Amino acid sequence: MNILITGGTGFIGRELLKLLMTEQVTVLTRNTENVKRQLSHIRSGNLNFINSLFDLQDLNHFDAVINLAGEPIANKRWSRKQKLRICRSRWDITEQLVSLIHASTKPPAVLISGSAVGYYGDQQSHPFDESLHVHHQSFSHQVCDKWEQIALRAQSDRTRVCLLRTGVVLSPAGGALQKMLPPYKLGLGGPIGSGQQYVPWIHMTDMVQAIVFLLRTEHAQGAFNLCAPHPATNALFSQCLASAIKRPHFLFTPKWAIKLLMGEASELLIDSMRAKPKKLTELEFQFQFSHIEPALKNLLQYAN
Repeated sequence: MNILITGGTGFIGRELLKLLMTEQVTVLTRNTENVKRQLSHIRSGNLNFINSLFDLQDLNHFDAVINLAGEPIANKRWSRKQKLRICRSRWDITEQLVSLIHASTKPPAVLISGSAVGYYGDQQSHPFDESLHVHHQSFSHQVCDKWEQIALRAQSDRTRVCLLRTGVVLSPAGGALQKMLPPYKLGLGGPIGSGQQYVPWIHMTDMVQAIVFLLRTEHAQGAFNLCAPHPATNALFSQCLASAIKRPHFLFTPKWAIKLLMGEASELLIDSMRAKPKKLTELEFQFQFSHIEPALKNLLQYAN
């Protein structure tokens, strides 16, 4: 299979590439030499690089496209400039890919495109799956909703589209867990606010294996919640994290402090999303980590 990947050097992309090294993979990157150094642990003659989508006239020679590109959403406060950067980094490249698919006489059989559970906005304690359609005012929803709408323009009888409504991806190598570890190791960890908000988490292993599963499941299409079958409350998540690294768990962070620190981006920590991966389970995808305690123990077994 000949696969084009955007965001292949990102947090998820680097792990995904390890599962695709038997395929012919082309990675979109602005800095080829730097990326070659980043991916030096992956030894494969099947790995190629391109600097720009503008160098392509079509995608005729690609069997699949995996679109993971995007400015990290939680790295900075959401200033007006940062919001624009978050949006344009997702929307523009997806529009380019869709245009190239439309220009193809033999288009890729599948476009797998990123999104996030932030699409749903705050749903409090109510469980939900991909059948929930929302019109929310939150920035996260607005970003994801338009991102998905653009990607779905590629849908045809020759190209199926899968949307990855991704939860909090857990890995000590990056993302939210890496940022949480330093205060927890100092014994300063604890729940945020009441701790009753639900965290739609997923182990990195399940994340990348689910992408490959969707890539190879020819009848899979539409939106998929990429999160574990058992979302955890923030309080349970926090308790299990402290336990996994054998640290105390008695502090808490008030909601007002998070809002003061993060501004509007605090919705990423405060909103409650009890998302269920119904479509993945109906397709019989097998999660290796369905509950938060064994997932964190697996990820942090060498973190003490």
